[in-house]
Amino acid sequence: MAKIAVIVVAAGRGERFGGKENKIFAQVDGQPICLRAIQLFANRDNVCQIILVIAPADMERMKTRYGPNIGFMGAKLVEGGDQRWQSVANGLAQVGDEAEFVAVHDAARVCLAEQWIDRIFEAAIKQGSAVPVTPVVATLKKVGPDRTISETISREGLYMAQTPQVFRKDILRQAYAKLTEGNANKNDTPPTDDAQIVAAAGHPVITVDSDPRNIKITTKGDLSLAAAILKSLPQKHVSRRGAFEEAHW
Repeated sequence: MAKIAVIVVAAGRGERFGGKENKIFAQVDGQPICLRAIQLFANRDNVCQIILVIAPADMERMKTRYGPNIGFMGAKLVEGGDQRWQSVANGLAQVGDEAEFVAVHDAARVCLAEQWIDRIFEAAIKQGSAVPVTPVVATLKKVGPDRTISETISREGLYMAQTPQVFRKDILRQAYAKLTEGNANKNDTPPTDDAQIVAAAGHPVITVDSDPRNIKITTKGDLSLAAAILKSLPQKHVSRRGAFEEAHW
């Protein structure tokens, strides 16, 4: 059985979410986003390592409030960087030798069914990479600074990328090494996902049909939507959440 290390990225600022605390601490149906994201992978036989990458400013709070829970689920805390790709690079540096593949997942995507993860993992093991996507179904408009529509963009062939994005470990490491050598800190537009980084390094990236319910929590309004979606998904039993759960769980 191929072994997979999972990097859960939770180091973003969450500026669009608003509020005084990082959105990873916000609760969906009674549980914080950060722990729900880890739980998606905690009991999988083919997952050999889970790495939770968080902002340095959130490290102390994470350890104090949820350290025991994270430990019981076998996850390791790693500090992130200023950009998303830097956070992933920090997590990638902690991936052990046992892992043949690496999955990178946004902590803000907690609405995943177990069979969707199965399908993505299986595709990656077979083809070397797998990125879940859904087709763009809305009409796309380019809007100018004055808020007027300047162009209607064809949606033919356009897809929205999701996570987890899974790659052979050697492919992902080579891509990140090339990115680092290219002085990515100076780029005007930093890469926004790992598929972009791998493709830029010259490796083919294979897509897998996904489900639009795999939403990314971005605003406070998404919390209630995510809670509703979770109730519609088949739930997998989690037995390693830990004995240190907050009383209201």
